[in-house]
Amino acid sequence: MAMQNVFTGKTGSITLSAGTTTPEDNDATAVLNSAFGSATPQVGRATGIKVGVQTDLEEFHEIGHRHPIVLHPGNIHISGSMDRAYLSGGLIQLLLGRRAASSNQPAIYPQPAFKITIALTDPAVPTNTAQMILDGVKFQNWGLNMPENDFVMENVTFRAMTISILDTENGNQLNPAFP
Repeated sequence: MAMQNVFTGKTGSITLSAGTTTPEDNDATAVLNSAFGSATPQVGRATGIKVGVQTDLEEFHEIGHRHPIVLHPGNIHISGSMDRAYLSGGLIQLLLGRRAASSNQPAIYPQPAFKITIALTDPAVPTNTAQMILDGVKFQNWGLNMPENDFVMENVTFRAMTISILDTENGNQLNPAFP
């Protein structure tokens, strides 16, 4: 049976983490430990999280037909943005890598790559969860909004290499198995 829970952002959480195999992963781990105090921190005070997937489908039209005959899969683009009610060097360090700490770094330096996990739960049915895992994430842009009578917000846009979904109902994984 398909999961039919309705989730809200107030019961969700966002966690950052990094692998240990590439220089980009190692730099992300160093930033997460120094800026957030943990190699897998939960990002607090976040709002306005958006994730989008765009596929470049290519249509083939035959002469005399109004509808496409074939749709060919094209490139896949995964991107998103998030706002955070806080100001720290952590997000800038994840954007600029070593260059954020010192301008004496060489011209070519790795930009940290990490993983974002968005986990949603329903407090009424805690055994049902939905997780979206973005891997190979790199921040693309960082900005600061400092209104006179509201919260200071920093915001980032990002790109990711892969996206996966993990739905669990009553402790059982619901993801389909392709033949």
